[in-house]
Amino acid sequence: MTYDIAAPEPAGMVASLSSLGYSLPAAVADLVDNSVSAGARNIDVTFTWAGRDSWIAVVDDGRGMSAEELVTAMTVAARGPKTKRSSTDLGRFGVGLKSASFSQARQLSVAAATAGEWHVRTWDLDVVENSGEWRLLHGTDQATTAVLDRLRGGADHGTVVLWRRLNGYHADDVSEDDERIQTQFYAEVARTESHLGMVFARFLSGSRRRNLQVSGATVEPWDPFMSNHPSVQRLPAEELPLGRVAVRVEAFVLPSAHRLTSGEYSRAGGPRGWLDQQGFYVYRRNRLILAGDWLGYRRMRREEKYNLARIAVDIPAEADAEWGVDVRKSSVVPPVGLRPHLERIARQARAKAADVLRHRGQVAARTHGDPLAYAWHVRRPDGKINCKINRSHPLVQAALRAGGNSAADVRALIRLLEETVPVAALRVMHETDTSDDPEPFGGPGRADEAATEVAQRIYESLVSGGRSPAAARERLRTMPPFDQLQGFWSR
Repeated sequence: MTYDIAAPEPAGMVASLSSLGYSLPAAVADLVDNSVSAGARNIDVTFTWAGRDSWIAVVDDGRGMSAEELVTAMTVAARGPKTKRSSTDLGRFGVGLKSASFSQARQLSVAAATAGEWHVRTWDLDVVENSGEWRLLHGTDQATTAVLDRLRGGADHGTVVLWRRLNGYHADDVSEDDERIQTQFYAEVARTESHLGMVFARFLSGSRRRNLQVSGATVEPWDPFMSNHPSVQRLPAEELPLGRVAVRVEAFVLPSAHRLTSGEYSRAGGPRGWLDQQGFYVYRRNRLILAGDWLGYRRMRREEKYNLARIAVDIPAEADAEWGVDVRKSSVVPPVGLRPHLERIARQARAKAADVLRHRGQVAARTHGDPLAYAWHVRRPDGKINCKINRSHPLVQAALRAGGNSAADVRALIRLLEETVPVAALRVMHETDTSDDPEPFGGPGRADEAATEVAQRIYESLVSGGRSPAAARERLRTMPPFDQLQGFWSR
């Protein structure tokens, strides 16, 4: 057959790679992937503020690269997803270094050495776009060379990746003394540190742990499952078959707040906070791909009562295609055959997590044998939430006492009720997949005696406040819950 060679136009390809949606911490994580794959024991991420000349670098002491290997590493998609990789290689499509870098900077320089001989190659996106060719430059400009020399020091092996002309910071109106932009730049340092601590947690602990630093601060691993805490509940781990490999799934239910110190509770919330950290954690070769997500399952929304549910999923790299691991290594789509099993495990974990918080909520709502302690009673009899004011409370008793209910007592009671609305108990007892919302006075229909008595008091209050009887009844007709009830006001 005849054919045409339809090679991608460089400027368009660069624009596409630059628009994959990397955050800066995620882009740095892609560079750290390469350092880990290269067997580095020490990895330094450096942020340096210099106005529009600010730069970011990742330096490692891994095995480095020869000149030929460096050119391959700098070539877009030089190795496809089916390329045979070592067991420690965290790569996927062969575009991570380039796509991550192009999303953050206009100039990418890489210096690498294996046995004392350093090689440097540079992608300058201005050169690529102006020439219309994939011109991988030998060496780099004088200013960049000075930075590379400083970063590599006297090392005879390793790799230095340097981003210059950073997107968002290389504009003409950015000056070195711009405190607002500088604060924004260094805010990325903290975000990057916490993100790397989450993504590479398994590489930052154990006997062969790496030393990873961000601007001189050691990155501490963040364990989303609090694996070493004695109060963590572990559900039985399962090995789910997927072709010739197996996917390991283990669910954890974390301790409730009363079993944690304030420091433990704050740290367990993770970089994004408790609500956004619940759900599945998908790992590929011990590298976190997805952190805290319910994988799009129906009726599995993020809700606070499921905050304690976290599920570890370990997928072998051989299953990348089945899991739909994306270029950024930040999202997955579970294989069809595993979805029912993952949903079953998720529902079990969510139920147990809700039970833990429900127990705490019920304890908070109970009187503990003392009818005077709580202003509210919250129950869920017959599948319906029931929320009542505790009529045994001394302030309620004072307000109800004939001839003794002073305005001060009523004000104090109102303020107490405002300050103690049982939100926590209602939150953990409410079931999203059931219709358990309380219905005032038994629901729509004919008003019972209790509803009529309350309406009569409101009616008399409106009349004594200056409204005509007709206007008072009209107001009652539009006032919840009497707008859903029939009584003297609806005639």
